Amino acid sequence: MNQSLIRNIILAALLLCSACATQKTLTLPEAVALPATPSSEDTVSTLSFREVFHDENLRSLIEIALQHNFDLLSAQQRINIAAANLNVAKSAWLPKVEGAVSAGAEKYGDYTQNGVGNFDTNFSDNINGKQEIPYPVTPSYFIGLRSSWELDVWGKLKLQKQAVNARFLATKEGKHLIRTQVIASIAGMYYELTTLDNELQIIKSNIKLQESALATVEIQKAGGRATELAVQQFRAQLLGTKALEFKIRQDIAALEFQLNAVLGRMPQAIARTRQNAKQTVLPSIEKGISAQLLLNRPDVQQAEWELAATKVDVQVAQKAFLPSLTITPYLGFESFKAKLLFEPASIAWGAIGGLTAPIFQQKKLKANYAQREAAAYQAFYNYQQKLVNGYQEVATTLNKVENEQKAYDFKLQEVAVLQQAVATANTLFTTGYASYLEVITAQKSVLEAELSLVNTRRRVYQGIVSLYRALGGS
Repeated sequence: MNQSLIRNIILAALLLCSACATQKTLTLPEAVALPATPSSEDTVSTLSFREVFHDENLRSLIEIALQHNFDLLSAQQRINIAAANLNVAKSAWLPKVEGAVSAGAEKYGDYTQNGVGNFDTNFSDNINGKQEIPYPVTPSYFIGLRSSWELDVWGKLKLQKQAVNARFLATKEGKHLIRTQVIASIAGMYYELTTLDNELQIIKSNIKLQESALATVEIQKAGGRATELAVQQFRAQLLGTKALEFKIRQDIAALEFQLNAVLGRMPQAIARTRQNAKQTVLPSIEKGISAQLLLNRPDVQQAEWELAATKVDVQVAQKAFLPSLTITPYLGFESFKAKLLFEPASIAWGAIGGLTAPIFQQKKLKANYAQREAAAYQAFYNYQQKLVNGYQEVATTLNKVENEQKAYDFKLQEVAVLQQAVATANTLFTTGYASYLEVITAQKSVLEAELSLVNTRRRVYQGIVSLYRALGGS
């Protein structure tokens, strides 16, 4: 072996080694530390909507939405797409086999190896008539199988499958997140409707109360014990309350339309449980946030799977610096005469193995690695932010529910006192010991207090719904 050939081999080896140099291993920052897990008796559990929401009408509406909500149906199609991508990735290591049928013709130059060789071969005594090469145009016919198979020497294809699988799981968590949001949205609107029903009930009750007061003052005016001004004040208050009734009716209609849209159906009446304005059906909420609970939130799970996928992407980008081993076999019938194509002597086969390494693509590969690395850092920070946001959301909601429940208890007492005050004011007014303004003030106060009571209970319900969403309910 001459020295020139040795130098060329050494140079090729050095180029191959330099091409195989990979980037450093990805090292992410330290993760945020989650708070210590509370004791079992002081921890909120993850519940399904059937355990959180006990109203049968609400459950029925949620079941309808789970079947017909368009966002959920669209999310399922995204899962189907991800599942198809996963199936593609699982078969990536298999050889690609294609059936091939080809026909062509070629005129070689007279001063080429093939041109001279084909011409000279036909004068040989070693060939028969079937073996004579058509001249000067040489046809070529092939029918058979061709294959290309990249051997997964470095595990690159296996890593790609892991990344696709992680994104498939992230897509499933994405649907879980949408499901939780849809259920919470329906529950929120349902409880808003029941609140408006309570407000309408309160308004109607106060209209009757004010009508009775107006009738009383009109009688007193006829007897000379009240003035026209008192009658006008009572009538104005009554008219204002009646106008408020129709505003609430419009709010109810608009909310029913909105809820039907979320259910994926055309507008129709919403069946719901009628509750007394003072009825409390809410369970007490225990304090405490489990660290594992936060990790089970669908948005956190989704971010975690995305992080896992980006980590694998970095490893794949590292493997891209390494050489690839490819085998390209073929098997079939090949001939330069169509009538001889399917004879046994026309059977041809072959295989070529090649080891290729990127030599002049280093900048491109390094740029791709830098992109994958940046994406991994971005996914890591997104995952950390989801954890922080989840803890903050659950903690805030727990405090909200607890404080609103306490406020509700005081509002109950306030309404009871003001209702007694209205009765007292009416009695005093009838006996001449109180003015009509005191009666109007008492009626206005009780109306405001009753509406405030209902709104406080609405905020408790909203807190329950928000807590369900924050805990990633199913």
